[in-house]
Amino acid sequence: MNRLPRRARGVSLASVLPLEGVTVVSLEHAVALPFATRHLAELGARVIKVERPGRGDFARDYDRAVRGGMSAHFSWLNRSKESLTLDLKVPRARALLDRLIEGADVVAQNLGPGAAARLGLDAATLVERHPALVAVNLSGYGPTGPYRTRKAYDMLVQAESGLIAVTGSPDRPAKAGFAAGDVAAGSYVAQAVLAALLRRARSGEGAALEITMLDALTEWMGYPLQTVEHTGQEMARSGISHQSIAPYDAYRTADGDEVLIGVQNDGEWRRLAEGPLGRPDLVTDPEFATNQARVRNRDRTDAVVAAAVVGLGTAELEAGLDAAGIAYARVNAVAEVLTHPQLAARGRWVEVGSPVGPVRQSRPVVEFPGEQARLGPVPALGEHTESILRELGTSAAEIADLRVAGAA
Repeated sequence: MNRLPRRARGVSLASVLPLEGVTVVSLEHAVALPFATRHLAELGARVIKVERPGRGDFARDYDRAVRGGMSAHFSWLNRSKESLTLDLKVPRARALLDRLIEGADVVAQNLGPGAAARLGLDAATLVERHPALVAVNLSGYGPTGPYRTRKAYDMLVQAESGLIAVTGSPDRPAKAGFAAGDVAAGSYVAQAVLAALLRRARSGEGAALEITMLDALTEWMGYPLQTVEHTGQEMARSGISHQSIAPYDAYRTADGDEVLIGVQNDGEWRRLAEGPLGRPDLVTDPEFATNQARVRNRDRTDAVVAAAVVGLGTAELEAGLDAAGIAYARVNAVAEVLTHPQLAARGRWVEVGSPVGPVRQSRPVVEFPGEQARLGPVPALGEHTESILRELGTSAAEIADLRVAGAA
């Protein structure tokens, strides 16, 4: 039986990335699972992204923001992967996928509800066939329960998990400004795969893992959930201020910049009042002296801080906050993050190749000292189909026949 090569066998562990030699086959689309497998690729895994011929991952068509030709979503999520196109409804193509899985360490899928089970590609079935395999089902709500057949997109899960209820201004809720449910779930997939591979190294056993977007985002909602459960009161939306701390909000300077100031305790309040605010009387005023008092009088607290800050230039305010040891941050536009001095100083940007040319992206969050993370290009649809199928022993004539039939 033809197997994909385990490319790092016999290589000194000191000279390779942590997942070098691990092959991941991912039947993925959209955001959550591609987010997970991109991180695995950067840690050295060979990630083979299985896509539908012709269309591929529908995230390829979300937008055309990158150089006017490629989806920003797809560019973000799919560097360092190989793209293989197969129509899994065609028996010959499905047989090739089965051969591919035989040589894999990890198989993951986030197909629609019930689709993987119908194809015999769900985690439990795969691990039954291949006991050493790490297999992952990623879904919106899981394979059981009353929501098991529902489609789940990020904003829907933000709504179901309560995230939208606690986000936004007092008069109107809002979703998070990024795909929070997808990113939460994808983070847990990557974590689970790493744990399962470590477990397999010790026991030889694979694992069939179930991860859902709702479970992941509900975990991230732990603070609001604990608060509501034990107080019986829904949390009020507070914009960018903090429900339990004051002052903790953005204030406009004389230069028109918004600076977010976060006071964590009464000692910091004293230093803020005596320093940048120039109001030492606030330290002993019972309406402001403690955090509980300032939260009760949030509007007055914010008004006092705003009145002082608006009279200061941004540089003057920041110098005063630094001297007082008070935490603060600029409220940056996205364009300002692209030129952020801290990110630039730490070399947090990198260029990778793509079908539309070089694109700038952020470096991997996790990098091992002395090792270069895998930063391969964003693949074109089906770019690696022929080379992967040849590794499986498929002849040129067979590949041509599959292409003519629209199966690869």
